[in-house]
Amino acid sequence: MTEATSCGGVVIFRGKILLLYKNYRNRYEGWVLPKGTVEPGEEFKDTALREVKEETGVTASIVKYVGKSQYMFTVDNEIINKQVYWYLMASSGYYSRPQREEYFIDSGYYKYHEAYHLLKFANEKKMLETAYNEYLELKKSNLWSSKK
Repeated sequence: MTEATSCGGVVIFRGKILLLYKNYRNRYEGWVLPKGTVEPGEEFKDTALREVKEETGVTASIVKYVGKSQYMFTVDNEIINKQVYWYLMASSGYYSRPQREEYFIDSGYYKYHEAYHLLKFANEKKMLETAYNEYLELKKSNLWSSKK
């Protein structure tokens, strides 16, 4: 078994969540949150910000750490145990550009209920729910606008 670590972001602008649509040779297809692999010597926060920027073109800022998801999958008969560290992030606009080299063919901001139903993986839906509830609490306390 191989251990893998990634970091990603639940990016919000004006209450909407940034998603990516991936289509890898029609074998892997669906909406996901931006995330990617930690490079040697890189801090998790830096990985999350870099991956959001690379995959979506969005320069986001971290508001807070919201949790970790873990899952296993198989690649070429090898079991990968993956941990993903997630951050709630704010962006300053709706602009996004999917990274074609990583087979992302679309990106955009969606209302919570749309994003929740579009997401392909249950663990990302759970992280979206956690992050969005944090966002609502910050907004209710008038702390969200100061985080941008």
